[in-house]
Amino acid sequence: MQRGTRISFSSVNSTLSSLKNCQSYINTGMDIATHVALDLVENFNDEEDVKSMENVMLEYAALDRELNHYMRAFEETVDQIKQDKPEKIPDLKSLVKEKFTALESMNSDSDLEKNEKYMYFKDQLKDMKKQFRLQSDSNDNDDIEQIDEDIAVTQSQMNFICPITQVEMKKPVRNKVCGHSYEEDAILKFIQTRKQQKKKVCCPKIGCSHDDVKGSDLVPDEALKRAIDSQNKQSWSML
Repeated sequence: MQRGTRISFSSVNSTLSSLKNCQSYINTGMDIATHVALDLVENFNDEEDVKSMENVMLEYAALDRELNHYMRAFEETVDQIKQDKPEKIPDLKSLVKEKFTALESMNSDSDLEKNEKYMYFKDQLKDMKKQFRLQSDSNDNDDIEQIDEDIAVTQSQMNFICPITQVEMKKPVRNKVCGHSYEEDAILKFIQTRKQQKKKVCCPKIGCSHDDVKGSDLVPDEALKRAIDSQNKQSWSML
């Protein structure tokens, strides 16, 4: 009987591995949807197209939630069986379905909006619209006095400067906790150095009170990178 139990749990591990692979496909799909939405904003496409990508993200978030609930139900059921050590292994499929149904019954629309990749999508979309609205407004108001235009450009370029290297960022990453961005290599080296010194890693942005910067809190700042690239293209075209 013990031998049969081991075989069953071995197949369970294989099933969980397959489910996690499915989750990686969902994550890839959400990454692609985010890039498409940013492309739409950058190219000034219709707002309805951007909204459709947000709906796609919510659909992916729903799939991700459903898959997470199924894996949780699966793992909890297997753990319970291992703990109880029954003489006869019960109907695993029925037990998992029961737990899964219970988890799904607690679903709400707000859950989807708390999905980490959806939140990243919304943050990047907001930043992208802000960055390109500023550039669009600047291009549409050629009659504005030169001094006002210089101020606007200077303020925009200040956001492109890494607080560590003090030069324009090429691969910016954003801190999910405080919202500040840095050059990826610079902040990772900064974190490593401070850890070696056994000191807290404070956000290097002047005036920021966040004092526990972690590598796991850093995400690519795609919106900022696109804004920097766009600004540089405009600068080169004016030469």
